[in-house]
Amino acid sequence: MSVTEAPKDGAAFCADLVRTHDFVRYASTLFVSGPERRALLAIYAFNVEISRVHEHVSQPLPGEMRLQWWTDMLAGSEHGGVEGNPVASELLQAIRKHRLPVSSLSRLVEEHQFDLYNDPMPTMAALEGYVSETASALFSLAARVVVRPSEQINHLARHAGLAQGMAQVIATLGRDAARHQLFLPLQLLQQHGSTKEKVFAGKLTPEIRAAVDQLVGEAQTHLDTALTLLADVPSAVRPIFLPLAHVRRELVRAARADRDPFLPKPVSRLRILWTLWRATRTRDFGG
Repeated sequence: MSVTEAPKDGAAFCADLVRTHDFVRYASTLFVSGPERRALLAIYAFNVEISRVHEHVSQPLPGEMRLQWWTDMLAGSEHGGVEGNPVASELLQAIRKHRLPVSSLSRLVEEHQFDLYNDPMPTMAALEGYVSETASALFSLAARVVVRPSEQINHLARHAGLAQGMAQVIATLGRDAARHQLFLPLQLLQQHGSTKEKVFAGKLTPEIRAAVDQLVGEAQTHLDTALTLLADVPSAVRPIFLPLAHVRRELVRAARADRDPFLPKPVSRLRILWTLWRATRTRDFGG
């Protein structure tokens, strides 16, 4: 069987993978038509596979090898096994059907090499670069599935991704700290008189709180810009940006003075569905 004829259960596999590990994006696809939804789930399943590589390895080298497999696959290198990988098969079909830029997908893989090491995110500029090539790229790729690409939509995707990516850094601060990983820029910590060691201790201090609050403010600025830009894009593409409704809610929670980022309170799937459904009834995301 060729990779251009991905089995129907490949689509089901991708849907299950995204539903399990990225429920917000999964829920957003429920508001998109069937054929387009299949391509979106392929893109998001690919992202799940790449972003979780570091969870499956104890040393960087095996992780590098896994990421290289995806880089080779995207480049069309012959290494076998693609037909047996439902995510790869579905992704290649989506690339062909929707003319997705392979360069963007390859850069996403490359950027996630950072996850394999314990180097702290050094600066805000570094975080913005990382998020632009990951979360922002996903918004841009997904938008291509439903409408023709444009500078306007890419501009929206960039700010949407920055808002979502920064919110994710805040939401996973405690989990990452337990692994001695730091995505909260070291620059922010130092500006407020803190260190990565204090973050790894997992105890909230006024200095860490100040650094987190600054990142919340940065994310909120990007979110506000994205929501403003959303009003001027075709209505068909707005469901792609529904995850921003969840980001908006999460930033409100993160900004609360009594909120401890080291003690996250997971949001139920029902709440996520309700948040996204309500968003579709508003001017921001409605047709």
